[in-house]
Amino acid sequence: MESSSGGVAATREEIDAILAKARYIAVVGLSKDLNKTSHRIASYLQGAGYKIIPVNPTADDQILGEQVYHRLSEIPGRVDMVDVFRPSGEALQIVRETAGLGIPAIWFQLGCASDEAVREAVDSGLQVVQGHCIMVEHMRGAQGQSR
Repeated sequence: MESSSGGVAATREEIDAILAKARYIAVVGLSKDLNKTSHRIASYLQGAGYKIIPVNPTADDQILGEQVYHRLSEIPGRVDMVDVFRPSGEALQIVRETAGLGIPAIWFQLGCASDEAVREAVDSGLQVVQGHCIMVEHMRGAQGQSR
């Protein structure tokens, strides 16, 4: 899937390609709470070699040893993908900010997307993943590779 053409990744190959291209992942809704799903998944991704950029409007200082930003627009460097851990009612605004910043891909964790947000993301040219857990998909892809 080319970054210039948006669409919903439907095949394993498309999902694997998105994961392979991304190195810098902004995690919107990353919690400081070690027991929260967002924290466990971001920690896994960090251990797998991805640079995690926490985005949390109520957190200060650091999460997982990384500087926390309150909004995507505050991140000073490169972002390849946005991983969303926020309620579906916030999805459209996150899509608009992602597209406006030129970030090529957005991954909605289970239950975090809305139909309207997905449509707008695709119409904006974003690569979109929904209905899949990024950690599960990464683990599946890693197990499928010969080492």
